[in-house]
Amino acid sequence: MITTQYLDEVVQELTRTIDLISDLEAEELVNKILESNKIFVAGAGRSGFMGKSFVMRMMHMGIDSYIVGETVTANLEPGDLLIIGSGSGETKTLVAVAEKAKNIGGSIAAITISPDSTIGKLADIVVKLPGTPKDQSTGNYQTIQPMGSLFEQTMLLFYDALILRIMEKKGLDSNKMYGKHANLE
Repeated sequence: MITTQYLDEVVQELTRTIDLISDLEAEELVNKILESNKIFVAGAGRSGFMGKSFVMRMMHMGIDSYIVGETVTANLEPGDLLIIGSGSGETKTLVAVAEKAKNIGGSIAAITISPDSTIGKLADIVVKLPGTPKDQSTGNYQTIQPMGSLFEQTMLLFYDALILRIMEKKGLDSNKMYGKHANLE
């Protein structure tokens, strides 16, 4: 079937992205997450959805984590970490959030295709992911997928890999984490 052919190509693209992600950058981010007081995650559009799933898993591990812009989000203070997922690194609302966090004294991590972007330059930690931004005018990876799909999918898988590494470092497993899963559903 033609649908499974597309699915196969998407999976192959994602498989090829693995070797393009720096273990050193990823480990630096894991360590920064573990040493920070609170974690804030921001992203626009689909990148924001990937960030929400990441914050949910950090919450399951007992990490004090928030999505920027939610009504229940705490205030950022020195010693906190803001993680911004942005393919282009130029989304104006996210640039403003990064600048404000920097002025407050928080640390910034950028998950991006474009380390030399405005957000990348503001960041203390940059993790470069393969992909193309939504306008596909630039990027470091060819894809059959529309707009920023490859970047967004890679970011979700990358966030899940970070969770696994943090679980390892904290001595957690799914059973321990399940105790913090929502129970009013």
